[in-house]
Amino acid sequence: MSTETTPAFDAPGPGLWALDRSHWPGGTTPISEWLMTESMLPAFRRMFAELGVPAEGLDARFVNGFNYSRLRPLIGADKPPKKLPPLIVLKIVTRVHPEFRARAKQAVATQNERPSIDVARRWEAEIRPRVKAANLAFQSVDVTSVGDVELEQHIAELLDHLREHLELHFWLHGHDMGPIARYLHTCTGWGLEPGATIAALGGASPSTGIPIGILTRLRTMIEASGSNPSSLDDVRAISPEARTLLDSYLDEHGNVLATGYDITAFTLNELPGVVLDSIKSATIPAPIDHEAFADALRSDLEPGDRSEFDALLADARAVMDMRDDNGPLVVEWPCGLLRRALLAAGIRLASRGELADPEHALELTPQEARSMFSGGLPSATDISRRADRRSKLALLTPPDTLGDPEPAPPLDVMPKPLADAVAMVQTALKYMGMDGNANVDRLAGAGIGTTSYIGRARTAESADDAIEKLEPGDVLVVRATTPAFNAVLSIAGAVVTTNGGLLSHAAVLARELGIPAVIGVSGALDIADGSMIEVDPVLGVVRVVTPS
Repeated sequence: MSTETTPAFDAPGPGLWALDRSHWPGGTTPISEWLMTESMLPAFRRMFAELGVPAEGLDARFVNGFNYSRLRPLIGADKPPKKLPPLIVLKIVTRVHPEFRARAKQAVATQNERPSIDVARRWEAEIRPRVKAANLAFQSVDVTSVGDVELEQHIAELLDHLREHLELHFWLHGHDMGPIARYLHTCTGWGLEPGATIAALGGASPSTGIPIGILTRLRTMIEASGSNPSSLDDVRAISPEARTLLDSYLDEHGNVLATGYDITAFTLNELPGVVLDSIKSATIPAPIDHEAFADALRSDLEPGDRSEFDALLADARAVMDMRDDNGPLVVEWPCGLLRRALLAAGIRLASRGELADPEHALELTPQEARSMFSGGLPSATDISRRADRRSKLALLTPPDTLGDPEPAPPLDVMPKPLADAVAMVQTALKYMGMDGNANVDRLAGAGIGTTSYIGRARTAESADDAIEKLEPGDVLVVRATTPAFNAVLSIAGAVVTTNGGLLSHAAVLARELGIPAVIGVSGALDIADGSMIEVDPVLGVVRVVTPS
């Protein structure tokens, strides 16, 4: 009889912590936990100060392998929540306290100077090329042939690179979500419908469509050849041009984590069948008439608000591509390379009896990974127990929130620049599905698209599991998708996620690729795998047509 008890879900610190399963569904590895907890808060501290947000930052902690986040107050963040003082006192404090005065001044400067637009320009001209070059340099290392010392050093350098660049990733997200949240917050304040407001951003993310464009070119080559390839090597054999195009595509996308954010996720190189199916089913999506959406929204506004709408929309569109390209390039590509290196090390260690399974290299802490070949490993038995425990924790049902609610001052007691900054952060968290609120209707969510779709559900807790079963035309039903799903989604007829909102990566990908989707359907994973379901994006509901 097992003596194990169910682990307690205790708040990791004072205040209220909201569960985020859109990025980390559970069972998170030690390395990913370290990267998040070390990188997220410093990035948001810096970015909130730059943008004039009256909060210290956004913190991330893990409880039993599940990710919880908390918006830390600007003052007294490490003290237990207290009852708010009288409103008149709050009104005075937010105007005379040096920290609040500095943030108010910065918030005004942000609104006037629009620094995020300059960051987007720097991303395109400077940051993106530098990060890509670093990824290619890491990728050029042959992890199967270098010596143990060199492989250990390579892993240590990747860990350092990821720690630095995950902080860059979060800082960039502040500068892309800032203009988008300001646009959405202002538009919804005017009474405009959120879905249509976000639809006007369609087509502003060319990096999302580039992989589909390449896959479509390969599909055209296959059809012109009259062949029916059964492997990627068959595709390469069609012509020198097909070989060059496919290899170039895999050079840039093959080592990117494609099914999740943790190093347990698969890369495209590990899913050759999915890549082949993606090629065979690739179709360039119909262009999004974002101007039509913008014109309709503009016509619903008072004439005096239209020029402000145009300026806000232009700024939001200017940062969209940085938002969608940031994750795959800055995080998921080097994470995929770290996975590749750890698995190569795991094969060596398992062959020597130091690990029970090569994949147990993914269970190591950062410190252990840095010294795995120089006496830094626990016993193979201990690491096996660690892997077993992590897999069991992933099956738990975590609470949506932990800790005590923190009384937030009403926005109307703050100076307007500060109130606007707080409202924009709340807007971003809400429409990314990170505010801890689930839909009451378990088969309803945010719809993307204009046409219903009926297909066979491929339902799985893990995107890895669902994709292994996915066939062209199936409906992918998972917790969430990553930005790197843009190639994988070309197989699916429709997408349903349990987590996320209208600004989540799943929603953006579905919109850009023209795939019907309903996002944030809390009961989606209760749909039996193999059921025929209808995905109705117009009403934002999922219906079971024929149970499995």
